[in-house]
Amino acid sequence: MVAFIGRQAELGVLTGAFESGRSELIPIYGRRRVGKSELILRFMADRPGVYYLGQQSSSELQLQEFLREAAGALDMPLLAELRASDWRRALLTVVEQWTSAHPSGKLILALDEFQWLAASSPGVLSDLQHCWDRVWRSAGNVVILLCGSYLGFMERDVLGKTSPLFGRRTAQIHLQPFGYLEAAQFHPRWSAVDRAKAYGLVGGLPQYLLGLDDSRSIDQNIRRNLMDEFAPLFHEPTFLLREELREVAPYQSILFAVAAGRGAVREIAATTGLPERNLHYYLQQLVALGYLRRRYPLERRRPNPKQLRFGMDDPLLRFWFRFVFPNMSVIRGSGAAVAFAQRVAPFLDAWFGNCFERLCREALPLIARREGVTATMEVGEYWSPTVQIDVVGIRDDHWTDLGECKWGAVRSPRAVEAELERKVALYPNSRGATLGRRYFVRRNPPSREGATDWISLDDLYGLGAAE
Repeated sequence: MVAFIGRQAELGVLTGAFESGRSELIPIYGRRRVGKSELILRFMADRPGVYYLGQQSSSELQLQEFLREAAGALDMPLLAELRASDWRRALLTVVEQWTSAHPSGKLILALDEFQWLAASSPGVLSDLQHCWDRVWRSAGNVVILLCGSYLGFMERDVLGKTSPLFGRRTAQIHLQPFGYLEAAQFHPRWSAVDRAKAYGLVGGLPQYLLGLDDSRSIDQNIRRNLMDEFAPLFHEPTFLLREELREVAPYQSILFAVAAGRGAVREIAATTGLPERNLHYYLQQLVALGYLRRRYPLERRRPNPKQLRFGMDDPLLRFWFRFVFPNMSVIRGSGAAVAFAQRVAPFLDAWFGNCFERLCREALPLIARREGVTATMEVGEYWSPTVQIDVVGIRDDHWTDLGECKWGAVRSPRAVEAELERKVALYPNSRGATLGRRYFVRRNPPSREGATDWISLDDLYGLGAAE
């Protein structure tokens, strides 16, 4: 197995579940490519269990495939000959047969891509409820892992109040993409600037990070891995949409509009040609998949629905729909090198500036923790017709940080400070909090070296050592 980075807390939860004296039922969910399957396989590597990957096929075929997997994993060939009519019988039989041979042991049953299994076998949730209530909970001999990529299904059908399994989980893991500090561990040869660029390009998804090569420059990686039509990441966005959604075209239009900076519903409707009344469903699906997120200007008053904006929550999709999707003809007609030089390179630095703002917002709670702040913090941004503030951190100790982000070279620190002061005066500080100032830059200007309110990219990546 390849080097395994991070996920120590999640592995600790699973290890504790296996070593407990009771049966455990743990839903594991998160968007595609976040590393759910790898986490489960790492946990199961030296423990008895059956791992089954759900398919988009009939219930009968999946039942037989599950039993074949169980027969091989547990070295019980007779299980492959069992003709089970439903999941209840199959699951109970596998556990019974294994327990009879290992009366004091504990067995792991991991059902991955559970949403596909449930789609072909709607009764599987009730079957699991029966197995849990009637046998497993009191037996204390199983760890059931239900893993899914579609957040809406997992939160509604597995965790929700109407689910047959409601109230039965003993733990749950919502697996998130890596933060920028953990993502940096994938590319140790790159500088802080290039690590930040890589994070802006593909975010914290392990599979995407592994697709970048730190023996090459960022520009080379973009051309070879994101814009070459024979590269896996070139096709990844289309694959994701086709795998999860029935009709791809309206979703592509919406993602293109949002990637181009049109985040208001009215703007999206105007760009895509889709009626506003139909957009709610499409937007809800994209949010549930983790591709879009709802944004409001951050201030402690109740959000105004008229201020709602949608933003791209997936970095790879953000890049792809900004630079690849609209330039497909150039890429296929003239090649990646020409398309990059003409359609990407002139705009790339400004695009990385937006990525830098996101990274700074992510880092602000780490900075506060390093400074000894224990108050909880909500982080976002603020905008109005008169002002745009890149970083806003509202703390529960009556303090609010306001931050300015500069990806480009800072020639006049005083001008940057004056610009933020103008914005501070326009921020609606309705709770009367003390307003702190933060200046986030790629490199600190010499005159501000050592100033605690000026924070460079090296400082941000140094927070990992401080942790």
